Amino acid sequence: MNKTLRGISYVSVWVVIWGTVASLMDWMLLTGDVYSSGSSGQAVTFIAYGAATVVLATRFASRFLEGNGADSDPEG
Repeated sequence: MNKTLRGISYVSVWVVIWGTVASLMDWMLLTGDVYSSGSSGQAVTFIAYGAATVVLATRFASRFLEGNGADSDPEG
């Protein structure tokens, strides 16, 4: 898999993870009447999970984005 496709796939997976986890937490907070739909609490929930996802994705990026030698460029 080339670097561009690997990078796009990596970011796409993290966006899905962020959306899923933040939505589940949002649902729990909404059903628990912690805040109402459309409130600033809902925005804070998604922003906080977005920030956490960026931190995790950045920390794990080197493990997934660096080539393992099997598909590296033979010319250099």
